[in-house]
Amino acid sequence: MNAAPRLTGQISLVTGAARRVGAQIARALHAEGARVALHCHRSLEAARQLAGELNQHRGGSAEVFCADLCDTPGLPRLVAQVLERFGGLNLLVNNASSFYPTPLGQVSVSQWQDLIGTNLQAPLFLSQAAAPALKASGGAIINIVDIHGLRPLRAHPVYSVAKAGLIMLTRALARELAPEVRVNAIAPGAVMWPEAGIDTERKERILEQTPLHRPGAPTDVARTVLFFAADAPFVTGQIIAVDGGRSIGW
Repeated sequence: MNAAPRLTGQISLVTGAARRVGAQIARALHAEGARVALHCHRSLEAARQLAGELNQHRGGSAEVFCADLCDTPGLPRLVAQVLERFGGLNLLVNNASSFYPTPLGQVSVSQWQDLIGTNLQAPLFLSQAAAPALKASGGAIINIVDIHGLRPLRAHPVYSVAKAGLIMLTRALARELAPEVRVNAIAPGAVMWPEAGIDTERKERILEQTPLHRPGAPTDVARTVLFFAADAPFVTGQIIAVDGGRSIGW
């Protein structure tokens, strides 16, 4: 006999939910009974397709909200729209992320603003805007960080700094929002190769540095989101690496 859904009646906002890891997180939350607010920026068509897929299973259980996360003054409006549509909020998943190299000597102000904006600034101001609703529901925040927030990735200093900041923000928010709201983070390793591509030699080198000697999958991250959301009521301020052991082995 199948177990009852663990998140029935709860409302989750997932940023960057249209594709890749974000879409898998949204599917996993929805499969456990949650209603899902799917944030997107440029991937509107993919977000609409995902919402249609989820609504076929449960009508009115998913809706798309489009916003530029670097438009900081607009972030409270995004939260307000979710609250108006669904009537509350139990979980914020700060998943959306920009990722690209910024070799030292070539870093531009616009790259800094974009990488810090999406990876650190937006999670802070979204969390701040969502805090009253999350406190009222006894909810949670889950930040998707990166193992390279703990150990820098060559040629990606700005991205690494942004994710390191998000790790510290996770711990700071866990203090600031306790006892009503739990705040945790997930640090993926090689669960999905970059969209820009990566050469075979580098893939092999990464997997050699991974004790499990294989890549993970978006479902590995999604399962950990479910752990924090549904199975960890006494866990806050923690970062779990979902990386096949790479962070201990390289």
